[in-house]
Amino acid sequence: MIQAQATARFVRTSAQKAGLVLDLIRGKDVNRALATLQFTRKAIAADISKVLRSAIANAANKEGFSGDVDRLYVSACYANQGPSAKRVRPAPMGRAFRVVKRTAHLTVQVAEHPTALSTPSAVPETAAEAPKRPRGAKPKPKPKAKPGGRKAAAAKKKKKTAASAGKKKKATAGRPKKAKA
Repeated sequence: MIQAQATARFVRTSAQKAGLVLDLIRGKDVNRALATLQFTRKAIAADISKVLRSAIANAANKEGFSGDVDRLYVSACYANQGPSAKRVRPAPMGRAFRVVKRTAHLTVQVAEHPTALSTPSAVPETAAEAPKRPRGAKPKPKPKAKPGGRKAAAAKKKKKTAASAGKKKKATAGRPKKAKA
């Protein structure tokens, strides 16, 4: 089983932002990973795509590679934190804010599947055993709440406030209106 890796160091992004995109391709075959990166709307996706292509090329140049790139998959990918550049930004009233410009080291490892990938022709046994409800069918109804619960207390309170609001209307109805000048 052939394994290869590629690393891009000092990439001008935070490791956290790069990790979000790397999570999308981890475990996928390389063609699907490249397609995912192409349509990911993050700026770091282009840099990760370069690193992935480099890892594929490294695997192709290794001794003992079968020559079939379709058998490669992303076995591991991670972003380690690189050095941070500290800068100072002027702030109001003579103060200064610190700006941290982070960098990351991106690593992508690819490996070859032990056997060629085949399309699954039969449904796995575990999925066939568990009966599923048909699409569009409603789930089983939940049991009703007991009458002395929170909803009943809220309903009583609502009735009480409605009754007191009606009394206020009656009290204001008998007042004489002010004459307009």
